[in-house]
Amino acid sequence: MTDDILNFSSDDRDLVSGNAFPEDQETEILSLRPEQLSEYIGQPEAVETLKIAIEAALKRDEPLDHVLLHGPPGLGKTTLAHILANEMSGNLTVTSGPALEKSGDLLGILTHLEERDVLFIDEIHRIPKMVEEFLYPAMEDFTVDIVFDKGVHARSHRYRLKRFALVGATTRVGLLSAPLRDRFGIFRSLDFYKESDLIRIAKRSASLLDIPIDDNGAAELSKRSRGTPRIVNRLLKRVRDYAQVRADGVITKATVDASLLLEGVDEKGLTGLDRRYLKTIVDFYNGGPVGIEAIAATLQEETDTLVDVVEPYLLKIGFIIRTSSGRRTSDMAYRHLGKCVQSSLFKA
Repeated sequence: MTDDILNFSSDDRDLVSGNAFPEDQETEILSLRPEQLSEYIGQPEAVETLKIAIEAALKRDEPLDHVLLHGPPGLGKTTLAHILANEMSGNLTVTSGPALEKSGDLLGILTHLEERDVLFIDEIHRIPKMVEEFLYPAMEDFTVDIVFDKGVHARSHRYRLKRFALVGATTRVGLLSAPLRDRFGIFRSLDFYKESDLIRIAKRSASLLDIPIDDNGAAELSKRSRGTPRIVNRLLKRVRDYAQVRADGVITKATVDASLLLEGVDEKGLTGLDRRYLKTIVDFYNGGPVGIEAIAATLQEETDTLVDVVEPYLLKIGFIIRTSSGRRTSDMAYRHLGKCVQSSLFKA
């Protein structure tokens, strides 16, 4: 055995030396998420509310109050949960509503939380009713009631939890039950980002990705990002690939135009699914009104996908109108699709 060790090459000895090398300390995936509220761009009202709540909780040596964040996908709800855990010097535990199928799933998570930890539940409106009711005493009194045995031999034991903060995120706040919604102390809505904020995000992310980007390139990228940071970062990575392979390695307006043409993202940020959605209403239903189920059946897409992903931005830019009788397309949508406006369709 000793002879075998002596016969190791220098490279082999390095591998078993126990010394740390630079690659051992690298993160597997470069994260573009900010780590502190001071680095967070956009949503000024929500950020200011959270700053005050964090500072007050730290002064009183208490956990942060429970936080409910709602808004369309990709606006920073998960990022804010990471930031809150960092600001409170606690650990972050991430789960989602559909993953909590029974009370035991939630019990295992709650009993492992430490003081000031943050539990983040994404799509919290999809928590089963039985699990939701199990969550009530945990949020209010930091306790859970565990029932042993059944029938006449059943007995209950109250287990005290460490004081934690629950951060819930939802894209459909109307589906939350009133008892659960009322147990959150901080309730903030996240809206689509302004173009100026998206430009700052694009430049910050390009710096982290080590790719040069000029002002016109950042501006064009922000215009096509649907007011959503997640999308601006996703498109930035695709434009970076194009710039490094087909251009001179610098992101300019021309590079963004050429790259996103391949991606099927137009000058308004609409994707192929968005345009098919609008064309379905215009071509099949004469501009509407038409129910969302009929649109979903025609497109062969899930209704939730259209409601949560497609419609929020189209409503924001005024391309569709939701009425009591269904969805209508606006004059702007007709012009964007290059079709003749049929104004008579919009009369009440």
